[in-house]
Amino acid sequence: MTPALPFLALTPGPDADAVHAAIARVIARGQFILGPEVEAFEVEFAAAAGAAFAVGVGTGTDAVALGLRALGIGPGDDVITSAVSAAFTGLAILMAGATPVFADIDPERLTLDPAAVEAAVTPRTAAIVPVHLYGQPADMAAIAAIAARHHLAIVEDACQAHLATAGGRPVGTIGACGAFSFYPTKNLGALGDGGAVITGDPALADRLRRLRNGGQAGRYQHVEFGVNSRLDEIQAAVLRTRLTQLPAGTARRRSLAHRYRAGLRGASSIVVPPERDAGHVYHLFPVRTPHRPALQAYLAAAGIGSDVHYPVPVPRQPVFAALGPADCPEADRLCREVCSLPLHPLLHDADVDRVASVVHAWSGAPAAAPAARR
Repeated sequence: MTPALPFLALTPGPDADAVHAAIARVIARGQFILGPEVEAFEVEFAAAAGAAFAVGVGTGTDAVALGLRALGIGPGDDVITSAVSAAFTGLAILMAGATPVFADIDPERLTLDPAAVEAAVTPRTAAIVPVHLYGQPADMAAIAAIAARHHLAIVEDACQAHLATAGGRPVGTIGACGAFSFYPTKNLGALGDGGAVITGDPALADRLRRLRNGGQAGRYQHVEFGVNSRLDEIQAAVLRTRLTQLPAGTARRRSLAHRYRAGLRGASSIVVPPERDAGHVYHLFPVRTPHRPALQAYLAAAGIGSDVHYPVPVPRQPVFAALGPADCPEADRLCREVCSLPLHPLLHDADVDRVASVVHAWSGAPAAAPAARR
């Protein structure tokens, strides 16, 4: 019987010994919050991301929210963001006290459509939060031009785009700051929650450090309203270990993605969104079909896992109902059709070939399950 191919495996693999050693190092030291591992990771991640500063925080959601707050964005301000993302992007805007305004996506890039952003700008607009979805950079040249024309801040949601570049520039460095997540499924994943904000502005970095730590300018000196959102030492130690493997892992993701593109060429039952920027880092490999349940069932019958990112446009989530409807037809269409195929650095070329073969065999509509190979 052909073994099952899960969508993703999160237990430590070849890096298990290094991960255990990193954890043991922290435990032996006995310092668990804002210690030397966080300080070292911040320096190392900033360098890898092409930024002057990185500030470790508790989650990627907090990274977006604190980035906005550090820029003075809050109550009374509108923030334009993508209608397709994890809902946490919109929630982060609410956490900052601002109001999210959802704009439609480019149907090929699957990120914010600059024309939709331009149409959404009003006198209340203070910022744009583009999302580099699935590892594909948003059209930052066009978005930055809009921001400059209307004097808007940019906080990049790069939670799925570690080491990605947009037009050759590292994502997260094009706006005022960039937010990253280290949730275990990310290209750079911890063994729990974690996040970071990168910036080239030393004053902004200082304020972010205060905001993540209760607004403290010094011990017991709370000078502004901050939160408790600190990347912990164990996660930082794990991330330091895994950061050294991120360039190779990114190259492997790109290689597998290009193999998928070649292998799926001519598959009439699906659409493969194009690569619109060579800086794409393929956090996920989405395909589109109007018969998604049938595709997933066919893959499952062949022992292949799949997933959906994301089935509901963010403005259609009940939590945002009070904001009123957002007309985002491309987002609605994508969320009905998108399906993610397995892609991570531990996959073999033969795994990708197998998935592509099964997709080719699928007719594009409900049908009998494929016979399991022996």
